[in-house]
Amino acid sequence: MGEEVARPKEAILVIDMLNDFCREGAPLDVPATRAVIPNIAREIRRVRSEDGKVVYICDAHAPDDIEFRNWPAHAVAGTVGAQVVTELAPLPGDAIVEKDTLLCFHRTSLDQVLEKSRVNTLTITGCVTNICVMYSATEAVVRGYKVRVPRDCVAGLDPEMHEFALRQIKEVLKAEIV
Repeated sequence: MGEEVARPKEAILVIDMLNDFCREGAPLDVPATRAVIPNIAREIRRVRSEDGKVVYICDAHAPDDIEFRNWPAHAVAGTVGAQVVTELAPLPGDAIVEKDTLLCFHRTSLDQVLEKSRVNTLTITGCVTNICVMYSATEAVVRGYKVRVPRDCVAGLDPEMHEFALRQIKEVLKAEIV
C-alpha cells in the first residue's frame, strides 16, 4: 500500500476582535469590525465543522505599554476591553493566545498551539487589516503556512490602507485572498 497523504489541517486566527476595537466609542474603535463579525462567525463555524482549530489572537497590554505612545490605551490585560466580543466568544477547546505587539507569533504560544494541532493552513480574520492582520500573515508565510484571508472577514481603519494591505498579502506574500 502507498503512503497516506495527510489531509491539510486548518486553523482560523481571529485577530483582535475585542471590545476595545469592536464596540462603538471604544478606545480604539474600528467601525468596520462590526460589519465583519457575522462573516467571521461563519468562518469559525466552517472551520469547526471541518475539525479545524479556532485560535483567538488577543491584544493584552500592560497599563504602561510603550504602544500607548502611538495609540490610545486599549486592550489592557484583564479588562473588559481586552475580551473577545460576545458574538464571537470562544468555546471550550478553542485556543486564546495573548500578544503584546503587532505580531501574533512573536513572544506568544501560537507556534506551539499550531504544532500541537498539526496545522498547516491558516485562515486569517480580524482587525486591523494593514496592521495586525498583514503582519500576522507575513509571520505565517515565512513560517511555511499556507495562508488565506477572506476579504469579508477583515476590517481596517482606512479603506485605502485596507486595500493596500490586501494587495500586499496577495502580491508579496502570495497568500490567497478569497
